[in-house]
Amino acid sequence: MSEAAVPERRRRQRRGGIVGFLRDLLVILVVAFLVSFLLKTFLVRSFFIPSGSMENTLQIDDRILVNQLVPDVVDVQRGDIVVFKDPGGWLAPRGTLPPQGFEKFLQTIGLAADTSEEYVVKRVIGVGGDRVSCCDAQGRVQVNGVSIDEPYIVIPPGETAASAKTFDVTVPKDSFWVMGDNRYASKDSRYNQDQPGKGFVTKGEIVGRAFVLNWPLNHFKWLNVPDGTFTGVDEAKKK
Repeated sequence: MSEAAVPERRRRQRRGGIVGFLRDLLVILVVAFLVSFLLKTFLVRSFFIPSGSMENTLQIDDRILVNQLVPDVVDVQRGDIVVFKDPGGWLAPRGTLPPQGFEKFLQTIGLAADTSEEYVVKRVIGVGGDRVSCCDAQGRVQVNGVSIDEPYIVIPPGETAASAKTFDVTVPKDSFWVMGDNRYASKDSRYNQDQPGKGFVTKGEIVGRAFVLNWPLNHFKWLNVPDGTFTGVDEAKKK
């Protein structure tokens, strides 16, 4: 081989190496997008928190990951934090523009939190067949006649009850009674009893259960049901 041919072969090898690298990078990106899209469609979805109704558990602009196997595969439990579609009349229009362009694309494939205005985040207090009421002599919520201690709720200074509004309801089958942790700043089941759904959220309206607060990192935590909060409620329901 002549000396002149050597540099040309090296140039071809370099070009081939760059093309191969770009091809592999493209394959990796496509696979990553597909995996993210499938996760978002069937398993996990990201949402942001637009209001303070779930403080101090969730803060405004926090990001949460939601398990979409709930409720179709895994049942909703009392104490779960769930994301659901507005049953109708729960949300006042905020007047913000829907996501556009690249942001909308990232939301579609699951790489950005959903910022649409049709979803609500609350905590499940009662499931189908439960009788939920408030308040007992100590200002606590009762489920099936059992007073529950809720370590996650926020009550403003000067107030003692777990709810400013009294109520006594029985939850229909495949429906849920939900409340915000920031009890005096949450438009939840209590304040939507005049809507078509009577304040209840149906199984079909639930998108999934929030299981982790993943952003910002200094807020990171697993979102579990506090131990002991609903102890004895199932047993009381059977009586």
